[in-house]
Amino acid sequence: MDKVIARALAFLLFLGSLGMGNRSSAEEPPLTRDLPISEFQNRADTPSYNYDAPPQGLFRTIQFAESFEEELGFRRTHEIVPINPTDVFRPDTPTVFIVFSVYPHYESYQVFGVCLPEQVEGLDPQKPLAKDAMYLALEDESGYLKLAAPAGGWPPGKYKVEIYIGWQVNPSNLLGTMRFTVAPKQ
Repeated sequence: MDKVIARALAFLLFLGSLGMGNRSSAEEPPLTRDLPISEFQNRADTPSYNYDAPPQGLFRTIQFAESFEEELGFRRTHEIVPINPTDVFRPDTPTVFIVFSVYPHYESYQVFGVCLPEQVEGLDPQKPLAKDAMYLALEDESGYLKLAAPAGGWPPGKYKVEIYIGWQVNPSNLLGTMRFTVAPKQ
């Protein structure tokens, strides 16, 4: 019995040397009473996300282009590369491309683009002119969206393209907004 008591005392001394036997040695954070939830949960220095700006986070790059080409990448993958990147197009441009590269991902998803006339005379800014979607498989790290011109070409003005990700277009999966201009004929 004496050996059991001696071992128990030795174990308690061991725990004490680790700081586990004495609860008062640990510092406890100060208590704050009656703190509003907005101050408790949301830090003041956290920037808010701007859905009216080009998408961030998921995309390495995203830009408008007149066309694209497919190249064989470093790991023998197909990489989509923009040709003539620009955000100003002519009215007779048949297609506006959005070429992007994304970070590696662990799930497949779709990228959607919905083109709306933002400041175009005679067009309803709430009515989409063009839509496109691209499926990205696990191995895909780049892609493009193809926005075909409306019948008669692009009317001069400013356009915005809302970028969504997921499996359908809805307000909860809006990732950002890109803008391009169609210059009048000269």
